[in-house]
Amino acid sequence: MDDTLFAGRDWLLADGATGTNLFDMGLTSGDAPELWNETHPDRIRRLHQNFVEAGADIILTNSFGGTSRRLALHKLDGRVRELNRLAAQNARAVADAADRRVIVAGSVGPTGDLFAPLGAMTPEWAEEVFFEQMEGLKDGGADVIWIETMSALEEMHAAAAAAAKVGMPFTVTASFDTAGNTMMGVRPENMIREVSGYLPHPHGIGCNCGVGASDLLCSVLAMTEAQPDAVVIAKANCGVPQVGAGGVTYTGTPQVMAEYARLALDAGAKIIGGCCGTRPEHLLAMRRALEGYAKGERPSAEQIIAAIGPLASPPSRVTAGERRAGRRRG
Repeated sequence: MDDTLFAGRDWLLADGATGTNLFDMGLTSGDAPELWNETHPDRIRRLHQNFVEAGADIILTNSFGGTSRRLALHKLDGRVRELNRLAAQNARAVADAADRRVIVAGSVGPTGDLFAPLGAMTPEWAEEVFFEQMEGLKDGGADVIWIETMSALEEMHAAAAAAAKVGMPFTVTASFDTAGNTMMGVRPENMIREVSGYLPHPHGIGCNCGVGASDLLCSVLAMTEAQPDAVVIAKANCGVPQVGAGGVTYTGTPQVMAEYARLALDAGAKIIGGCCGTRPEHLLAMRRALEGYAKGERPSAEQIIAAIGPLASPPSRVTAGERRAGRRRG
């Protein structure tokens, strides 16, 4: 991704959710979403098209679980390159038909394995696993590798090394879903300092998914304070996930996500999108909120909580006053 993409504005809009939208389109629990790249390419392309029509500048391929380690759960580990190539081709077809430039980002999620000494995964093995997936995404026409929802620094580095080996630009985002840290204990400010030092340098660093939009924005604040000049990515869930009798729902309305988008820009994010639960109508509200919006003052955690709700998993450094403010306004 080059700087010309930001011509005339200081933000880009990434798309919304893949998995939760595919469930609405007929995917059932236990199915491999990546297989739909072959069996239901019309539905995959329709989802991409819906996001482009809502204003997305960047669309992510349907390949989040496209490594051999994840596809093995569905006995599809022998089809890694093929399914990832199809994922990129489906997104490429929609992007190429758009009336403006749309970037195809090859989604690469975690392997699901723990690294030694906690597990059997090694950096060398992980790099091989990611390289295989990324070859397929490159063959299908992806513009950039979008490494996302990471929690371990070792895995981020292995994925970045694989992207460099395959000759693709890349971005890295982590999920800070455990009291402001990743599941493996990485803090956002430490993550961005570490990943900023990779060679070649990533084209964007940030956070996605997690436990709620307010929590993610606090991670963005920590990142932009640590690295003010970085291209920071914010791709939050659509509010907070809630489990009920009908399954998982998300609390975010289009109005909430519009406010989140403006706050993300104020906090220093330059690539803004949605993750789980974010539908095209949410993304459209975000695009409208950003267009013509003049970047405001950097918000505090208390201001974020007041605007879009309490933290779902407050880090220890959040003050008792901020927690009380969240309870009053939630």
